[in-house]
Amino acid sequence: MNKVHAGSPCACSIGGSDSGGGAGIQADIKTFSSLGVWGLTVITAVTAQNPKKVLAYWPLPHDAVRMQIEAVVEEYDVKYFKTGMLANGGIIKTVSESLPNDARLVLDPVMISTSGATLLDKNDVSALLENLIPLAYLLTPNLNEAAYITGMDSVKTREEIEKAGQLMLDLGAKAVLVKGGHGEGNYATDILVTDSGLTEFRGRRYPFEVHGTGCCMSAAITSFLASGLKLQEACANAKKFIETAINQGFSGKSNIMSVNPSFETGNYNNKY
Repeated sequence: MNKVHAGSPCACSIGGSDSGGGAGIQADIKTFSSLGVWGLTVITAVTAQNPKKVLAYWPLPHDAVRMQIEAVVEEYDVKYFKTGMLANGGIIKTVSESLPNDARLVLDPVMISTSGATLLDKNDVSALLENLIPLAYLLTPNLNEAAYITGMDSVKTREEIEKAGQLMLDLGAKAVLVKGGHGEGNYATDILVTDSGLTEFRGRRYPFEVHGTGCCMSAAITSFLASGLKLQEACANAKKFIETAINQGFSGKSNIMSVNPSFETGNYNNKY
């Protein structure tokens, strides 16, 4: 594990608390620590969940979210933020208004949990499009989220991914990483879409659902960016990191796998 020390970079996760420890803030903190980054948090909601299901969740008051961001920014020199579960339109607007002007935001548009629970109501998606996507340094939707954000019937083929990515750039995101883990074929291919073109990151496709992969992936990208890597290199390293975190996953009584970002990474100078 890359130990956090006095000179380590900071990164802040804004999202929901996962009582099962496999996703949300908990997964982000584990990822940050594994990659030598001091993790800061802003809790948007408390969830009662495990890898099998989400029993319930309770969004925090908007002022509670705003004051957490203020407290973090007051004390720490943090430039890189990531968002996960934002719960409702009011929290989305609060986050957009509270982030520092120079923030580099990795936006993971969490809408539905791995177990199928709705974590952002359809009526609140417009707030995401209007308030937060224009602030995103990187937007990281999976195929289903990309289709929902763009209004496309399907985002599966390379041509559809390229079209969806361009539409999301048009919404204001600086770059879009469309994650292919929910697709088909032997490989899970993520595609980075920028104004400069497309870059592919190919990895193994797993024949089973894994809890927390999206959170871990976006947190890993945020960590590598905070450590000074360029965007393409950060995405490539995060892809390798998430594969090992899946291979060393953790499961409970239900035998449903949760991603394990706490595996022993060794010292690789922030290059995985």
